Amino acid sequence: MGAPDGLSLPAFLRVSLFFCMAIYAIPQHVFAGTTRHYKFDIKLQKVTRLCHTKSIVTVNGQFPGPRIVAREGDRLLIKVTNHVKNNISIHWHGIRQLQTGWADGPAYVTQCPIQTGQSYVYNFTIIGQRGTLFWHAHISWLRATVYGPIIILPKLGIPYPFTEPRKEVPIIFGEWWNADPEAVINQALQTGGGPNVSDAYTINGLPGPLYNCSAKDTFKLKVKPGKTYLLRLINAALNDELFFSIANHTLKVVDVDAVYVKPFETDTILIAPGQTTNIHTSWGLKMAWLVLDGKLPNQKLLLPPADLPKC
Repeated sequence: MGAPDGLSLPAFLRVSLFFCMAIYAIPQHVFAGTTRHYKFDIKLQKVTRLCHTKSIVTVNGQFPGPRIVAREGDRLLIKVTNHVKNNISIHWHGIRQLQTGWADGPAYVTQCPIQTGQSYVYNFTIIGQRGTLFWHAHISWLRATVYGPIIILPKLGIPYPFTEPRKEVPIIFGEWWNADPEAVINQALQTGGGPNVSDAYTINGLPGPLYNCSAKDTFKLKVKPGKTYLLRLINAALNDELFFSIANHTLKVVDVDAVYVKPFETDTILIAPGQTTNIHTSWGLKMAWLVLDGKLPNQKLLLPPADLPKC
């Protein structure tokens, strides 16, 4: 017996509904672009800042750590191997973990940390995001030195919604402690007071020229007059909001937290910890100072992977 006329649907609508349901049934990896592999070795590295030399926890011996570059739709497989005494986990700050929540990285929230001598492969796909994000350690205060940029380019053949820049440059704000950051936060937890402030703010791991022993150890960006540059600003400082400006220049904001925005111009940008902002600017000078003052299928949490680190 056929369905009542009142409940029947036109043929084209039945086909459309079937097509939509079929799309939801297709696994995410079908939509993925390139699979990109990265290897993160957590290791100690001697670094000198402000006339102080000490061993810090790094990724691949770099401070800041290596950049991850991918396109929208790419799948990332990032193998993290822990060679230090500290437990470690890596958080991919701002990445929309659609059905990959177990790869998000906060220790004791989505995973137990990676212990000394152990490895873990983070596996996730970048969906619906373009711009700048960043990764960092997500246990205790190891993120003081364990962090780096995530550069998300548009899909192949899709241009930027603004003028193509001559060059793209990550600008990462951070902090430097002459003391061990782990000791700083442990002291704060024991006393109940706030943690001691850092000894310097940094741009791409380097302090400004006015800090002790830093006149020659500053970040320098060579530019050509009249050319347009895309600066990918990241605030990797632990707790501080920071201001950014370029002397005698106007900044055009085009992207915030990996989302395109309606461009607007400003002289100064306030960036909160964990926030990212892309600015589009043309240099009119040969040199300028950088101033640092649920219901849908893909919303359901899958079971944890079998290789998730054990406590």
